[in-house]
Amino acid sequence: MTEKRTEIRDLGEFALIERLTNDFKSKNKSTIKSIGDDAAVIDYNDKQMVVSTDMLLEGIHFDLSYMPLKHLGYKAVVINLSDIFAMNAIPKQITVSIAISNRFSVEALEIFYSGVKEACKKYNVDLVGGDTTSSLKGLIISITALGKVNKEDVVYRNGAKEGDLICVTGDLGAAYLGFQVLNREKQVYQENPNSQPDLTKHKYLVGRQLKPEAKPELISYFKDYEILPTSMIDISDGLSSELMHISKQSKVGCKIYDANLPISKDVFDLAIELNMDPMMCALNGGEDYELLFTINPKDEYKINETEIDVSFIGEIVKAEEGCNIITASNNAHKLVAQAWK
Repeated sequence: MTEKRTEIRDLGEFALIERLTNDFKSKNKSTIKSIGDDAAVIDYNDKQMVVSTDMLLEGIHFDLSYMPLKHLGYKAVVINLSDIFAMNAIPKQITVSIAISNRFSVEALEIFYSGVKEACKKYNVDLVGGDTTSSLKGLIISITALGKVNKEDVVYRNGAKEGDLICVTGDLGAAYLGFQVLNREKQVYQENPNSQPDLTKHKYLVGRQLKPEAKPELISYFKDYEILPTSMIDISDGLSSELMHISKQSKVGCKIYDANLPISKDVFDLAIELNMDPMMCALNGGEDYELLFTINPKDEYKINETEIDVSFIGEIVKAEEGCNIITASNNAHKLVAQAWK
């Protein structure tokens, strides 16, 4: 039986938008006007609105030979929400804009939007608008996320102070090694199209690459325990790169300890198998979307009481000391950002 395929040109832009978004229901009182007008209307009264935008290009940021469209829709939303959480804010709305070539059917886009919808449902955000246009080749995705936060609770990258503790959620390097697995299996398939990839052994790593999750539970914990990080950023481009962003904008230095880096057994084992340094994967891998933040030492005990997976990896130092990683033998090596630029 031939699978039904509806050509996008048969619907037109407005009918396509209606078909893809007609069952998205607004859940937040602040959503005054959603899809269907020239702009969304959002009321935040005395709150601060936080806005973040990311663009994803096929062949640059994702490969559809192994990235399912539903996963892509989900991931595209999550990586934007992660930026909102990194401001200590709560995401409320998103807009989704796509540029598509004629190789994509309406059904394919519905699969993509099913992933968008799943992410919206999980993180309690509303889809309030966007745009669709043509692309000469490939798929282009642009998502804008909007969130709210009390004025006094906004956390920037530039607030880290000497003596602050450096913390990170979760573990590092998994998404990067998941990417290595997927690329390896792609090459095997290209050489032998009859081969069937077996990803079960690396399910955790592949999952971290294809379907990352943001960290709303940490923001809730900060609020419940009255913790205000002095700086925060999400880890999209690698730990080293993000640490240097915080250090530069805060006009400080930093030192972290290699023994304290949270590296899972999956990451360690595969890195060794691939003749890679597990620590370098953790420092420069990127796409983990964990939260990197600094706190006043007086709040250390509050972090220790949480069930959230948080590691203390170092401390903020004077700017003239630079950014360094300290080995088990107490040797200091300068941090170098080697991730995506």
